[in-house]
Amino acid sequence: MTKLKDFTKGCRYGLPIALGYLPVSFSFGMIAVANGISPIAAIIISMTNLTSAGQFAGINIIAAAGGTIEMAVTQLVINLRYMLMSLSLSQKIEKMSIIKRLVTAFGITDEVFAVASTVPFKVTFPFISGLIAIPYIGWSLGTILGAYINNLLPKSLADAMGITLYAMFIAIIIPTARQDKKVLYVLLIAVAISCIIYFLLPVISSGWAVIIATVISSAVGATFFPHKEEN
Repeated sequence: MTKLKDFTKGCRYGLPIALGYLPVSFSFGMIAVANGISPIAAIIISMTNLTSAGQFAGINIIAAAGGTIEMAVTQLVINLRYMLMSLSLSQKIEKMSIIKRLVTAFGITDEVFAVASTVPFKVTFPFISGLIAIPYIGWSLGTILGAYINNLLPKSLADAMGITLYAMFIAIIIPTARQDKKVLYVLLIAVAISCIIYFLLPVISSGWAVIIATVISSAVGATFFPHKEEN
C-alpha cells in the first residue's frame, strides 16, 4: 500500500508536467513528419529519447542530411545536463538496484528533476516512477497526435505550433536572465555567436552551430562570469 501511495503521489506531481509536454511534443510530431520522418518513426524517437531540445535538434540535422558525428556530438552537448541532474538527484533517492536506476535515469528531464529535487521528502522508486510515467505518456501522446493530425490542421495553425519549443525555452530563460546578469551575458554571447555563424558562416550546419555556440558561451561564462560555489 505504501508503494502504491507513493506511485500515486508521483503521478499527481507529474500531471502538470505532462500537460506542459503535450503542445511541445505535438509540435515535434508535426515538424518530424513535415521533414520527411514517418509518423511511426517520430513516435519511436519520442518514446526512446524523451529529450525535447535533443529531438528537435536531431530532426534539423536529419533534414539537413547531417553526418553521424555531427548528430552524436550535438546530442552529447545538448543532453549532457541530464548526467549532472542524475548525479545530483542520486543524493536524494533511496538505494535502488541497477535496473531501477537505469529506469530512473531514462526518465530524468528538466521538469522531473526540478520536482524531484525540491519535494520535502526522500524520493522512492515508486514515487519517481509515477513522476516519470505520466509526463512520458503526455510526451508520447502529444507526438502521436502531432504526427497524425499534422495534415488536418490549417496551415496557419500548423506554422504557429512549430514555434512552441522556442516559446517554451524563452519562457524559461528570460525570467532567469532578468534576475541574474551573468546568465544574461552568457545568453547574449550565445545569440551573437549563432548570428555570426548564420549570417557570415553559412557553410556551418545548424548542428555544429549549436555545438559551437554552446561550448564557447559556456566556457566564457565559466571563466569570466562564474557563480560562487554553494555550501
